[in-house]
Amino acid sequence: MRGTLENPILPLDHLALCGADEADALVLREGVLSYRELRSRISRLAAWLAREVPEKGARVASWAAKGELTCLMPLAAARAGLVHVPVNPLLKHAQVAHILADSGAALLIGTPARLRTLSHADIPAQCRLIEEVQALADAAALGGDMAPSQAGPDDLAAILYTSGSTGRPKGVMLSHANMVLGAQSVADYLGLAADDRTLAVLPLSFDYGQNQLFSTWYAGGCVVPLDYLVPRDVMKAVERHGITTLAAVPPLWVQISELNWPDETAAKLRRLTNSGGALTVDLVRRLRALFPQARLFAMYGLTEAFRSTYLDPALIDTHPTSMGKAVPHAEVLVINDMGDIAQDGEEGELVHCGPLVAQGYWRDPQRTAERYRPAPEASVYGGMAVWSGDRVRRDADGLLYFAGRRDAMIKSAGNRISPQEIEDAALATGLVAEAVALGVPDERLGQAVHLIARPAPGISDAEEELPRKLMQELPNFMQPRVIHWRDAMPVGPNGKIDRTGLQAEIAA
Repeated sequence: MRGTLENPILPLDHLALCGADEADALVLREGVLSYRELRSRISRLAAWLAREVPEKGARVASWAAKGELTCLMPLAAARAGLVHVPVNPLLKHAQVAHILADSGAALLIGTPARLRTLSHADIPAQCRLIEEVQALADAAALGGDMAPSQAGPDDLAAILYTSGSTGRPKGVMLSHANMVLGAQSVADYLGLAADDRTLAVLPLSFDYGQNQLFSTWYAGGCVVPLDYLVPRDVMKAVERHGITTLAAVPPLWVQISELNWPDETAAKLRRLTNSGGALTVDLVRRLRALFPQARLFAMYGLTEAFRSTYLDPALIDTHPTSMGKAVPHAEVLVINDMGDIAQDGEEGELVHCGPLVAQGYWRDPQRTAERYRPAPEASVYGGMAVWSGDRVRRDADGLLYFAGRRDAMIKSAGNRISPQEIEDAALATGLVAEAVALGVPDERLGQAVHLIARPAPGISDAEEELPRKLMQELPNFMQPRVIHWRDAMPVGPNGKIDRTGLQAEIAA
């Protein structure tokens, strides 16, 4: 790697050392943890994990709602020399079974209700299950402490599973350096400080969600995790906890902007951050009117490289559709179809270089080689780069604008959804002979999932049974909003289902 960093990169668990001893670090339902208490609980959980899973580099998974376990596990696993695999709490048994098998997890800690949904066939032979409450109680009873880790920057710290355009979720490998530099980068450009309080409403199984913890703790601030039921819960939490920082995805911002915020509550927020989809011009205007004193950060990222760009809030009113410029520790290039740096206004592929680039896909060299390729010759950092597949343009001021996406991913309510995963689930029911999942533009979701299906021969109750079966097998965010039934699927010149034609027909 040609580029260098000035300061040594500390291991991930050292983020817990940033705050003042008696300052608030984490607000839980059971009470508030100071940084001194946060460090103690991370140390004890790490000691317990090391006893339960002594093999360095082994994978340990967590599958629970936001709380002490899910907030402490990333740092505790890192301190124990293990690799954390956070599982989205919305997933159901089929997706969890895949993640456990693919990652080779030795341990899954989860809530009892979630663990009970797993059958014997879902649990790999090497994986033990432990209930969340029991794990925390055992860690506290053990009473052991574990010194901060001495892990190297390139040591693996986490595997985050993300949907691809085809097939099942793939695990993105993140090093200590990836995650620590991501925390530094975000804390830097957001201007986070020790008196900031972050409301963590995003799932902690996502890189955007995890960074709510890491960047706030890097700045010595306080995190308030929230699993909200309705958007009004977010507004109430801002008031109750004096929240200064709120991160969300566009569908939640739409709902937040529709609430009647008291002026004194809205004024508590210093910054709003958005990723997981673009803000519309209308939504930017609504948020700016509702929170005039807050800085609004529009951002773009992908799990394979964490965060790529952000727009200076001073430009949000005049350039509301821009992705902005590269975040600290990132180099973002626009490469045209000839493999050269694109000219201003010329469309090209966004290529992300530098130390935020992840280590590839876990045990998947083929897909790693497709997405992770040598950086363009013009790169300052060199080494491996993430070729995003996203098409962008750069204007004369260096601001980037999204032009389109090459792959078939569906982006709904901030979730990246694999069409094939939905199609495979539909076919596995035996009720349909063919299935095509598509994303259709939706004002609130970004895209809504639509499924086009042809019933299997001899099946008379497919229309009634398929929604019920899919509800059992797929998480809520993957459920088709509409199922369109066809006696035959349109076929293109190559003999394959004409997805483009179906997309045009359904979107009309």
